[in-house]
Amino acid sequence: MAKQRFSNDINIKNRQASYRYELLDKYIAGMVLKGTEIKSIREGKVSLQEGHCYFNNGELFVKGISINPYDQGTHYNHESTRERKLLLKRTELRRLEAKSEEKGLTIVPLRLFINDRGFAKLEISLAKGKKTHDKRENIKEKDLKRELARVKFK
Repeated sequence: MAKQRFSNDINIKNRQASYRYELLDKYIAGMVLKGTEIKSIREGKVSLQEGHCYFNNGELFVKGISINPYDQGTHYNHESTRERKLLLKRTELRRLEAKSEEKGLTIVPLRLFINDRGFAKLEISLAKGKKTHDKRENIKEKDLKRELARVKFK
């Protein structure tokens, strides 16, 4: 039996987002993609680490997400770090734009997945940057939980 090259169960996470930011509100947005981009996403060749969102003329764009070029693409292949438009309802866009203009708030991508209809979706979050001492507290809490789990299962 041949191995299937493309997968519909894609779930790519930005693990650094919860470490660097305090996540406030979450939204699920569609993305405007090219044909070779969706093929690369289905192969799982995506990095969300450097991604961030910004507004331009009332529209939301994501920048810094790296989708590797499709291996079997021709000269029609896409640029790996191009800006991509995000699709949200108008009320959600207005709410996000108003909140993102507050000092210290930004919009970060959390997760890229393919929904049951086969469309690529990006989960984004309104976030506030953490200070160094907040990061240390999170590390201490994780270590404490890990130690309690070890003691519990002994």
